Amino acid sequence: MNAPNLPFRWDVVTPDQIGRLLDGVEPPPLWYADELLACTGRVIARSGDADLVFVGRSLDSMYDLLGGALAGTSWRDRTHRLPLSFHVGGRWDGRRFRSRRISGPELAQARLILDRLGLSPYALARRARPVAFVDVVHGGDTFGELYALLRSWIEREREPWGVIRQKLRFVGVTSRRATSPKTWRWQQHADWTRELPARSVRNVSLDGWVWSYLGDSQVKLTRTFPPRHWLAEVPGPQRDEQTRLALAEAFALVALGRSGPARRALVRAMSGEPALAEPWSRALIGQLSTGSG
Repeated sequence: MNAPNLPFRWDVVTPDQIGRLLDGVEPPPLWYADELLACTGRVIARSGDADLVFVGRSLDSMYDLLGGALAGTSWRDRTHRLPLSFHVGGRWDGRRFRSRRISGPELAQARLILDRLGLSPYALARRARPVAFVDVVHGGDTFGELYALLRSWIEREREPWGVIRQKLRFVGVTSRRATSPKTWRWQQHADWTRELPARSVRNVSLDGWVWSYLGDSQVKLTRTFPPRHWLAEVPGPQRDEQTRLALAEAFALVALGRSGPARRALVRAMSGEPALAEPWSRALIGQLSTGSG
């Protein structure tokens, strides 16, 4: 089995490879900062004291923000990226679009990537804290594919599902809209969510413009990584103008996260959540408030 060959991404928290790449690049305005901070605080609060695993690339900005904000806390090593995209593509056969299936070798490679992140069935059954997968959500397809991959793997390895199901969380960042009893909620239409405790699938809403920017139009620092690329050799870092702008934005988000106002915004968002009653939440709020770990 091949070793994971993940898309290259610069370390923007402790950079040592940047050199003069950002010379002359003005950081873009973080016009969405207030919304992102409020959403990020609620994601933490609704994770249930879990390690946070950001799926794909859509919430890289939240990951970068937390890289700065959590650097001086006991949570500094509790955020991770799982840059897998489950968009399989397909072809038009003259009558309808036929999606391709993820192949056996591709699934094996995805399992290897999860294993390297400490997310194998063996590790999940024995980890002390839960793990929360976080992503922007519209219909929940990515979460569904990831869950199916984990569930079949757990069965194959014969690890205790009753133990593991208590340690899995899925936190979906949804586009904010007016709520009513008839509001469509993705998790109510996904059968797999019924196999988990109710607390394990949570949503956090985000302003629609910001949600669309992060999920659809933001230039990303990392190449997309769909199944057809999981087994391929991944090219090295890009250095074009778009990449330099994305890198400058990522650095600006880390710097924002390190700032006092940003940490106070996270504290305000977390303080408005029921998790405030939990010792872990109060402890993290205290560390964010004082800048200590």
